[in-house]
Amino acid sequence: MSLEFIPNRVFYEPGALDYPLGKTLVERFQHLGISMSPTTSHNRITGIPGNSAAAAYREAKRTLVIGVRRGKTFQSCKPSAHYQLPLVTSCPGMCEYCYLATTLGKKPYVRVYVNLEEILGIASNLIQERLPEITQFEGAATSDPIPVERYTGALRKTIEFFGREQNGRFRFVTKYTDVESLLEARHEGHTRFRFSLNCAEVVQKYEHGTPSPEERIIASGKVLNAEYPLGFIIAPIFRFPGWQEAYRRLLERSADELVKRAPSGWSSEQLSLEFISHRFTAKAKANILEVFPNSTLPMEEEKRKFKYGQFGYGKYVYQPEEIKEMKEFFQEQAKGYFPLAQVEYFI
Repeated sequence: MSLEFIPNRVFYEPGALDYPLGKTLVERFQHLGISMSPTTSHNRITGIPGNSAAAAYREAKRTLVIGVRRGKTFQSCKPSAHYQLPLVTSCPGMCEYCYLATTLGKKPYVRVYVNLEEILGIASNLIQERLPEITQFEGAATSDPIPVERYTGALRKTIEFFGREQNGRFRFVTKYTDVESLLEARHEGHTRFRFSLNCAEVVQKYEHGTPSPEERIIASGKVLNAEYPLGFIIAPIFRFPGWQEAYRRLLERSADELVKRAPSGWSSEQLSLEFISHRFTAKAKANILEVFPNSTLPMEEEKRKFKYGQFGYGKYVYQPEEIKEMKEFFQEQAKGYFPLAQVEYFI
């Protein structure tokens, strides 16, 4: 199955045509013969087909909306960055556990924003306000920006914008591997390029429409060779029979590839690692089971501990003794395979 994102239908805000990128995108998709419809707002899209929640979800994942982002500031993005940088919303991947099932609802269509210069202008102002501090921006808080990069080029422009900003830093994460257009970008070491990794057992079962772990690891080697600061997010971590060996193999293979592709002078102290155990909310579970009625995701409330989150709603996490075991395991593996890497957190 090809993982290239080709939308089945495109909606566009008429105001997007006032921007060169918006005009180019609309003309390109018209030329490809893809169904095009104007819409009053990228936030309220009607006309996505589907006679069930599962069908509507699949169709939404093949729907692209071209819009103008009108907000004059960005949301905060603690603890990983100071601000979100909104380039894209949603992604075409269909991971069963995705937290966007809570925030974007059952029709998580893909949105791109064509007023990139205005968005980067806001980022520039925020950097100025915090001088002489370094200001960090997260480019994938509600999206995976790689699948639409072939159309927009926005990620490369953003990376090069931050390359010119002495006091600005950019980070994003992806499961996708179409990285070639970014390898020659003038990043100046100001963008941390992170890959979301999981063991093959989890990817095959729950991460539909995404590249394999092996493909992601190979792409991470290319990114490292292009001298980007690199990061891995191992998430979400599941407990299942043989989970330790499955995740150990993943880290071993990742370390092998990085050793093979590393530029001279590189050491694992330049690598960042983030570990996130699986958790779910009651709302997310309800949405997930509507969209994936046959899901085998482990979401039995009675086996988990209920914990209030920072945003006021509760979530179900693994039991404290299970979390402790997982944390110790991953700390030990990280030390073995990436002895100098910065482990940002285990949650």
